[in-house]
Amino acid sequence: MVGGHGPQRLLTELASTIAAGAAEVALLFGSDSTSTTRHFAKAEEKPDFSETVGGQLEDRGYGLDGLVTRHTAIHGLVDAPTQYALLENARRARLGVSPTQYTRLMGELFAPFTGVAANNPFAASPVQRSAEELITVTEANRLIADPYPRLLVARDQVNQGAAALLMSVDAARRLGVPEEKWVYLRGHADLNEQGLLERIELSRAPSAPMAVREALAVAGVGIDGIATFDLYSCFPIAVFNVCDGVGLAPDDPRGLTLTGGLPYFGGAGNNYSMHGIAETVAAMRSTPGQFGLVGANGGILSKYSVGVYSTTPGDWAADGSRRLQDEIAGWRKAPATEHPDGLATIETYTVRNEPSRRTGVIFGRLESDGSRFLANTVDGDDKFRALLTDEDPIGARISVRSLDYGNRAVLV
Repeated sequence: MVGGHGPQRLLTELASTIAAGAAEVALLFGSDSTSTTRHFAKAEEKPDFSETVGGQLEDRGYGLDGLVTRHTAIHGLVDAPTQYALLENARRARLGVSPTQYTRLMGELFAPFTGVAANNPFAASPVQRSAEELITVTEANRLIADPYPRLLVARDQVNQGAAALLMSVDAARRLGVPEEKWVYLRGHADLNEQGLLERIELSRAPSAPMAVREALAVAGVGIDGIATFDLYSCFPIAVFNVCDGVGLAPDDPRGLTLTGGLPYFGGAGNNYSMHGIAETVAAMRSTPGQFGLVGANGGILSKYSVGVYSTTPGDWAADGSRRLQDEIAGWRKAPATEHPDGLATIETYTVRNEPSRRTGVIFGRLESDGSRFLANTVDGDDKFRALLTDEDPIGARISVRSLDYGNRAVLV
């Protein structure tokens, strides 16, 4: 299952299966070995990692539907930093702050995360850093895609693994699991956002806070009753989006991570939230009766799964995710075109910093009918790229043309 929402979504599914009596015990586990994989990719002698496992396998595929299209790929939307940067800059524009001010907000959000990671023995980068360190571009903290220096993006080169063991109360008693170890999934919800080009406002993904509110309602607790949070933090906007939607302050004294977050604890692929679940379970065991919330994000703010955990028992209750997903399906969609032609304005933007070149990536709106489109700057157009990197280009007037190899935009 592609997407960081996977661990929480699968845990909710397995818990529901157990609650329905279709199973008694289930083991959910995952790992990321990107560091080892990259090491051996350059080695002359490579170990044989192949294996044969008996039994049945339910292959659900990669789950990439709606996340990657040919149109987005030919315009450079093939990596997470580029795509999230577009959303991040859209949020900055909505807030009406300068690029410098917004960069400071991102650093102030993530600086406390580094403190948590510094005290976590499982963290890939247990180093406490100031907001200034996180946002200052240096050779070691290079700009990945505007507005992200390396220290503000998920750390993908890690070797980490985590697991969760689920069982019914009857099975736990029969197997002799001490009751002080029991932690219940009290609330849960799983929702999908509209497609990237369809969203009326690129700076928000309202399905995520909607999922948080539903999970809290199932658990019978309000946001003020949550003692611990672990919010998926691949990029600042993934955290800001939830905070904006549920009224949670970015500097809430309860903290927003138990692991240290994806850029500092580590978050290579799809398994990060299993670590968030494990840390939440440990926190609930140490403070019986409290509630902890895990928010797990997948895609480009595309999928969000939430779990609320506590040692306090409660009857299993189904969530209203299907009803809420039907509501999302009825939301208004932004008009969009893959073949724009004419005058337009910049809606949001980023610049991809590749080894051989820097390419501007733009979401714009046609002046003729308001349709949204995706385009790149023209190679060698230094004036346009300077506008994107050195000024505030949102709202700037451009001209766009559709070509066989993608859409290209120039200043007017």
